[in-house]
Amino acid sequence: MTSRVALISGAGRGIGAAIAERLLAEGWAVSLGMRVPVLPPWAAGAEDRVHLQAYDAIDPEAETTWAAAALARFGRIDAVVANAGIMIPKTVIEAEEAEIRAMMDVNVHAPRRLAKAAWEALAESGRGRVVILASLSGKRVKAAGAGSYSLSKFAAVALAHALRHAGFERGIRATAVCPGFVATDMALALSSLGAERMTDPKDLARVVTLILDLPNEASVAEFAINCQLEESF
Repeated sequence: MTSRVALISGAGRGIGAAIAERLLAEGWAVSLGMRVPVLPPWAAGAEDRVHLQAYDAIDPEAETTWAAAALARFGRIDAVVANAGIMIPKTVIEAEEAEIRAMMDVNVHAPRRLAKAAWEALAESGRGRVVILASLSGKRVKAAGAGSYSLSKFAAVALAHALRHAGFERGIRATAVCPGFVATDMALALSSLGAERMTDPKDLARVVTLILDLPNEASVAEFAINCQLEESF
């Protein structure tokens, strides 16, 4: 396989689908982690560069199985884009223990397992890339109701930095991409902004593609992107 290969979690819709579509158009092969593996319309005609994988971020064995299947299909892994995530809009007092655990499992533990499962293949490429789709909620607590989500996203940003340190000498670069509101079903359910005032998932896909294409000597540790004016972002 001469095309670079990217594993993208949560690729069935929203940000993950936009990233996968963009990478496929740029010549990448994509392995799509989806709850229900169905070939997207935008992938028609490029089936030789598309791998579908049933993926549940709660399953602690899912990432090992997925990485092995992608390697069996393409023979290489050049990038991991950990995009799958959940948000439970509760304060840290309102949230139940199981809800905090669920956000940590999906937003932090699953991306770590996915990077670990692909680690040797990423190192073998000489320029492996890991992108953690974090959030501006991993940089500040914007409101009380976002507090529990922020716990997990602060950890996701730290995960990206930890991976960057762990893999730097082996050519692996890791980046925390931190968007504000993106026009997805999740964000639209949480905000009254309206899709036209939120960041387009396709623009976020452009950012991720740029980060994946940068050479080892132009490592980006964090990339914040926002549709609103904020004091710090």
